[in-house]
Amino acid sequence: MKPIKILSVDDEMDLELLLTQYFRRKIRKGEYEFFFAHNGLEALTLMLKEKNIDIILSDINMPEMDGLTLLTKVNEMQNPALKCIMVSAYGDMGNIRQAMNNGAFDFATKPIDLDDLSITIEKAIAQIEYIKNSEEEHTQLESLKTDLAVAGEIQHAILPRIFPPFPENDKEMDLDALMTPAKDVGGDFYDFFRIDDDHIGIVMADVSGKGVPAAIFMAVSRTLIRTVGLQGFTPDICMTKSNDLLCGESVDSMFVTVFYAIYNIRTGELDYCNGGHNSPYILRADGSVQMLPMSPNCIVGVMSGITFKSEKEHLGAGDTLVMYTDGVNEAFNVDFEEYGEARMEKILSELNGKSCHEVTNGLLADVRQYANGAEQSDDITIMALKHKA
Repeated sequence: MKPIKILSVDDEMDLELLLTQYFRRKIRKGEYEFFFAHNGLEALTLMLKEKNIDIILSDINMPEMDGLTLLTKVNEMQNPALKCIMVSAYGDMGNIRQAMNNGAFDFATKPIDLDDLSITIEKAIAQIEYIKNSEEEHTQLESLKTDLAVAGEIQHAILPRIFPPFPENDKEMDLDALMTPAKDVGGDFYDFFRIDDDHIGIVMADVSGKGVPAAIFMAVSRTLIRTVGLQGFTPDICMTKSNDLLCGESVDSMFVTVFYAIYNIRTGELDYCNGGHNSPYILRADGSVQMLPMSPNCIVGVMSGITFKSEKEHLGAGDTLVMYTDGVNEAFNVDFEEYGEARMEKILSELNGKSCHEVTNGLLADVRQYANGAEQSDDITIMALKHKA
């Protein structure tokens, strides 16, 4: 533990002897370290050499630079952990009051009662330790905020961000996605990847929980599902294998809901497996809005050895598949009213026929309008896929 550094500023030479004699035990133990100056100018000069003075014990009436002027100079340093204890004659209450009004921590009167001064110094030390601990915690929090901001950037960087993602197939398909985390980092993710010339793998997922643990599990989940999916397994086998792998990686019973589909660019065939995720919608070219049937499959990452089942759907020319996480339908407004599926179906009906970018951003804009300034309680992720040909 570093000693408390005390600077005594007084033109009376005998005070140095009094202080070093009275506090000799603390000095020997390394608890206190005293420095001495005889006026304000000497004090400021000494402080240039000793950067970490904790307490200034200063007389008010001194030649060359008095204690009030020194106090003003100390205030200009803007160091809340540096405490000034002012000393003056008992009858000099006007200057003492001015010193206290100017930010002195406390005062002592001459002749100095050293027992009382010792208590005042201990009080100042307690304040100094509190301030230093607060400053350290603040520094740690700022560092954590910086780390989280970087983590958020990394998380966004690992998700596909270039749209359109498959420009060579612009005539056959349109695809857009977005993710807006509730915190610096989130647990939602979307993904898409080419399996072969005719097939695209599509993932929409939501990890349980929020914050850093969810973000880490999100990265693991995305990597495993993508790795298995790129091998060309059908969605049911991909989810079965991914589930077994994630069960081995799960900590604190974390899980992930997943909608995984293989889309045939040429035919519009959609082979999909829904692992406990929200049912996507299909915006049909005839203007209707259709929700895919609820899936009987379990969520992913809870229990190994489970067999998942696939379903099939067909996207006709002009049909759009809209996938989302529950941060959309479960968004709340300032009155704690849920956005709900009915409102979502209404806005999707209005967005039917538009580009995928207009669909994803239009749905997000409607959710934010409904929230009306209420804090976002969950990650919001939306992806839209349109079959053109």
